[in-house]
Amino acid sequence: MIVLGIDPGSRITGYGLVEMSGNRLIHVDNGAIFTDAATDFSGRLKTIFDGLLEIIAEYRPAQVAIENIFFSTNAQSALKLGQARGAAIVAAVHSGLPVSEYTALQVKQAVVGQGRAEKGQVQKMLKVLLGLPEVPQADAADALAVAVCHINSHGLRHVSAYRGTDNRKKTSWRDLKL
Repeated sequence: MIVLGIDPGSRITGYGLVEMSGNRLIHVDNGAIFTDAATDFSGRLKTIFDGLLEIIAEYRPAQVAIENIFFSTNAQSALKLGQARGAAIVAAVHSGLPVSEYTALQVKQAVVGQGRAEKGQVQKMLKVLLGLPEVPQADAADALAVAVCHINSHGLRHVSAYRGTDNRKKTSWRDLKL
């Protein structure tokens, strides 16, 4: 199963593709879609939409995971981020893919084990988890982290379903031997 993780942004939208093979996480690709600040905003949204459609067509992920909006003190920035997220979600849905959303806290918890982790900690952990030759660029790292979070959450749902209603057995993502 390949998961496309997306870190939306109106200037830079990061993407990361991670495959779950058995109990291993495999890095497929990562990068960023850069929009031209000189282009009108609707053109920037089209760049995000078109770029993600190309990535989806090339790699054929089974699922998409996207980072949820953080709350900003700047309403204008929050609106633009929300519109970039919308363009990304529509690209996934247009391609017939299910979309899951995760907060930054959930993503950091899944990757580092602590919801208040620094960006640098997340990047270093991804390097180790995915066997990358170097620490990924910030936006791509955030997208990879969202994909890893989704795979971990997906695995936990299957473990929970397998264990039935026995709530006494607690499982963490570390138990899945990723």
